[in-house]
This record gives sequence, structure tokens and C-alpha cells, in this order.
Amino acid sequence: MAERREYGDGPLGRGANAVYWYLVVELLLVLTSLPGLVVLALLDRSVGNAPFVVLCLLPLGPAASAGLFALRERATADALRPAASFWRGYRLNWADVLRVWTPALVVLGLLGVSLANLEAAGVPRWFAPALLVIGAGVLLWSVNALVIVSFFGFRTRDAARLAAYYLAARPLVTLGTLSLLVLAGGVVVLTSEVVFGLVVVVWLAFVLRNARPLLADVEERFTTAG
Repeated sequence: MAERREYGDGPLGRGANAVYWYLVVELLLVLTSLPGLVVLALLDRSVGNAPFVVLCLLPLGPAASAGLFALRERATADALRPAASFWRGYRLNWADVLRVWTPALVVLGLLGVSLANLEAAGVPRWFAPALLVIGAGVLLWSVNALVIVSFFGFRTRDAARLAAYYLAARPLVTLGTLSLLVLAGGVVVLTSEVVFGLVVVVWLAFVLRNARPLLADVEERFTTAG
């Protein structure tokens, strides 16, 4: 007698399950980020609003972390419950994420204010590229830190050190992250933040895929079998 196949066993079923998982995670990403993004859209693009911009972007860190958590759990989940995976990741990691996400946003905000006021402050123009390089480094570090705290329970200072260490220890991962950040920036500039928000789950999936060597190395070298 032929073995009975359950729904979702075939290629079509697996594809439908993957689409459903991604759609639910995308919806939850938008919902958890929406309050800050709505306020951000209403703010005037002036230097004086930089502190408010930082506050508006705070919810994006925990939301992105929960999205990464849910996307990784899809491969091992024994039930089609993407919302449960997302909220589990959010509940477990939001505090740790904010401890690395908040200082990164503050530094980026200060760099943005400095760039906007170079001429008024009498700072030489050649200083602008240096600030841009520092900003890129902070962005790369923040992605590494976000990935690490999403899947490991390290102390904040240890997660911060590992995030910095892997910028050089895994150059291909760093290059991949840089490419994804440029891609995200290009989508925002050429279209809008709304368009990027509608496909952010796909972008996070690429971030997760790019970070696999980093995650594997962290697990092998810095964790113990429990």
C-alpha cells in the first residue's frame, strides 16, 4: 500500500507554505514597525528633529530581530505557525536588541547631524568622507550585532565585541552585508521607504543567508553544547 501523503509534502505544498510564512512575517514586521514609521513620515526633515528620528527608528531593531528569528525557525518548525515564531523571537530578544540597536542609532544620528552642519561648523570638506566611512562601519556592525543577539544569549558587551570582530574575521559576510545595505539604500532612493517596507522580509532573508557562516562560526567557537 502506498504511503499516504500529507498536505504540504509535495513541491507545491512546500512552496505555498513558504509563501504563507513569508507573508505573515512581512505583515508582522510592518505592524511592529508602523507606529515609529508613521511618526517619522510626519516629521519635518530638519536637523533639529534628529533625536525624534532616532526614537522613531527604535522599533525597527526588535522587529527585524523577530523577523530573522522566524525566518530561521521556518526550516525546523514542525507546524505552520509563523506568527508564533515571530512573537517568540520578539519576546526573547527585544531587550538585548535594544541594548545594541539604540547606541548604533544614536551614533548614526550624531554623524548625520555632523554631516548636515559641516559648513556651519567650519569643518573642512575632506572630513565628510571620513564621517561616511564611520557611518558605514556602524551600519555593518549593527547588522552583525543584530544577527548575533537574535540567536545567542551573550552579554551585550560580548555581542558587541563579536560583531566588531566578525567585520574582519568574515570579510565575505561583511562584503555581502555592505551589498545588501547598498541595495536597501538604492531601493529607498529610487522608489520610497514604503516600497522597501513591502519587501523587507525578502531583504532579511538575504541577510540571514549571508550571515550563515558567521552564525556557524559563533556556534562552533563561542557556545557549548547544552
